[in-house]
Amino acid sequence: MTPVAADRTSWLAAHVLPHEPVLRAWLERRAVDGLDPDDIVLETYAVLADLPTVSDIESPRAYAFQTARSVILRHLRSGIERIEVMEELELADAARDESVPRNDVRRVGDLVASLPAKCREAFRLRKVEGLSQREVAQRLGISEGAVEKRMALALSALMGAMKRDAGVAAARWIWSRG
Repeated sequence: MTPVAADRTSWLAAHVLPHEPVLRAWLERRAVDGLDPDDIVLETYAVLADLPTVSDIESPRAYAFQTARSVILRHLRSGIERIEVMEELELADAARDESVPRNDVRRVGDLVASLPAKCREAFRLRKVEGLSQREVAQRLGISEGAVEKRMALALSALMGAMKRDAGVAAARWIWSRG
């Protein structure tokens, strides 16, 4: 991290620091397991200190709260991503495991292939190539928020298709028991 310029330090002291008690209280009310409010506040200050400019920030208080929220979400997402990586490893193991029907592995591939092109590309870069959200945004020439939206759409579509498949399988089983 580069040293914080004196003007940025002054800006933080004048415009953000006065809101720290309210920010801390807000963070403590939202107590997220594994996240210390002190750490969130420090990361928030670090993010604000690293901004290229603060001249366009109209409400430093609101911006600080939004930044803290983003820091929390980033930590939560990293936990989810670790779970998703484990699931991907299990899927890869399943692809090699003879006891897992090839149709299941093929179905997942078909589901990914059926995604809209923009969602599919973001999904491929993020989940197959393992790029970070920032790297995907840079590669596709879009914002990180757009990557997030495309990933949410992709995951929603995949989960919906898997639920439908599970429903069809359950209906077949019930019908066969008839």
